[in-house]
Amino acid sequence: MSDYIFDLVLTALLIIGLTAFNGVIANSIGEKIFGGKKQGIYRNASLHTQNGWTNAGGKHAED
Repeated sequence: MSDYIFDLVLTALLIIGLTAFNGVIANSIGEKIFGGKKQGIYRNASLHTQNGWTNAGGKHAED
């Protein structure tokens, strides 16, 4: 019975893991193939917006 539960949990983790990474992998492939010259436009816009923000948590520069 313990072997069945182990196999069930292992199979569930593999299915959930592959499903979770499937979107990331498909997005990366899609950006490379169909991205053209605008591959980093959203990342660059996000970095531009966040320019000058302080990180949450940890020690601040003033301390």
